[in-house]
Amino acid sequence: MEGTAGKARQMVQENAPEHETRKTGDFHAAEGSLPKHIGSRWNIPLIDNVSSFLGGHNPMARQVDPKTEQVWLLDNTAYRPEHPYPHNPQPYQAEFVAAYFQKNTGKDVSKAVANIADKIGLKGDDVSSQASKKRIADRLQPFVDTIAPARSISIKFPSGREAKLGPGGRSAVSEQILVMPETHKDGECIKIYSDPAEVLPHGAMETHFADTDGWMVISDIDDSIKTTMTPSPIGILQTTFVDDPKPIPGMPELYEQIRGLLSPTWFYLSASPYNLYPFLRQFLHAHYPHGPIYLRDASWMDLGGFLASLTQGTEAYKRGKMDKLYTWLPKRKVLCVGDSTQSDPEAYGDICRKYPGWVKKVFIRKVVDVAEMKDTDKNTDERFEKAFKGVDGSIWQTFIDPNELSEAVAKLKGT
Repeated sequence: MEGTAGKARQMVQENAPEHETRKTGDFHAAEGSLPKHIGSRWNIPLIDNVSSFLGGHNPMARQVDPKTEQVWLLDNTAYRPEHPYPHNPQPYQAEFVAAYFQKNTGKDVSKAVANIADKIGLKGDDVSSQASKKRIADRLQPFVDTIAPARSISIKFPSGREAKLGPGGRSAVSEQILVMPETHKDGECIKIYSDPAEVLPHGAMETHFADTDGWMVISDIDDSIKTTMTPSPIGILQTTFVDDPKPIPGMPELYEQIRGLLSPTWFYLSASPYNLYPFLRQFLHAHYPHGPIYLRDASWMDLGGFLASLTQGTEAYKRGKMDKLYTWLPKRKVLCVGDSTQSDPEAYGDICRKYPGWVKKVFIRKVVDVAEMKDTDKNTDERFEKAFKGVDGSIWQTFIDPNELSEAVAKLKGT
C-alpha cells in the first residue's frame, strides 16, 4: 500500500494540466468528504503485518489458505528479452502480478454507499434506487476487503509445470519475472490457473505472447475508450460505482479495425487503482481486444485516495510504465491512444522524444462532452503543440469522432 509516501509522491508529481483539472472540478473538497479507512489493517495478523515490510524476501510468508483467502492473478504479456549476446530465439519471460485478500472481511459499507449515493443525487428508496445502491456496494467491496500480505500462491501452466508467486508485501501485491521455456507463438494466449484453483474469484489469468517485432498498442482507458468523466469527481463516482460501463462511441469499431490490419499486442494503461481491476477487465473483455491492464498500486481502503489516483501524478506514473514496456519490446512499432482530460499528450510526447522512432503514431481524443472541460485550455492547439514539441507533426493526431481515424489507421499497415 502506497500510504502517506505514495500520496506525497503523487502531489509532488502533479503537473499543470492535472492541477487545472483538480482545481476546476474542486477535487480537494470531494476527496475530503469521501469516507476514509473504509477497511482496516487491524484485521491483518500482527506477524503478517510486520513481516510484510520484508516484501518478497519474507521468510515468514505462508501459502494462501483457500478457506479464508483469495487471489487475483493479473493478465500479462510474455516477451523475448533483448540480450547483448543474443541466443536466437530468447525464451519468453513475463512479469507475474498477484494480489492477495482475506475472504469476507470487508466491514459494513452502508455509510460509504450512502455517502456516494448522496453525492450523485440518488434519492428515494424505490426498486431502481435499491438496485443502484446494491451496485455501489458490490463495486465498493474490493476497496474494503482486508488485504492478505505475506502470502504466496502456486500457479500451473498448461504444460503442467508449476511455479510459485509471492510473497506479497505491504500492499499484498507481488510482482516477479518468470522465464517460460515452453514453445509458444507470437499472438498466442494461454490461461494459467492457481493451485488450488478455487482461490481465484475472477478466474484464470491470461498470458499473451509478443515476439520481438510487430505492432503494439498502448491505450489509456478512462475517457479514451471508456466513459468515465474524469474531470468531474461526481462523474467519476457515477460512472465507476453506479452506471453500467459504456465504451466511447466508435472506439470498439476503431480497435477492431486496428486489430484486423495490424495484429498488435495490446497494453491498457490506466491511473485507476488495482481495486478496479475486475470491473475494468470485465468491461474490456466485453468491448475490446484482450490484453493486460496496468493499474496503480494505490491505497486499498481510502475513497479519497481513489480520486487522487485518477487525477494526480498520472503523467509520471504512465511514463514509468511505458519505460518498462520499452525495455521489454524496444523493436515493436507503437501506436498510443489517449485523451485530453489527463496528461496523456504530455506523457506520450515525452516518450516520443525519449525513444525516437519507437512510437509511430499517437491518437488523442479531444473530450468535449464534459462540462468541466469548458473554459479550460485542455483542448487548445497550444496545449497539444507544447506537449508534442520536437515531435514530427505527422506522428500525433487529435480527434473527436473515432471515424476520423479510419484512413490514418489504414496508412499504418504499410509502415
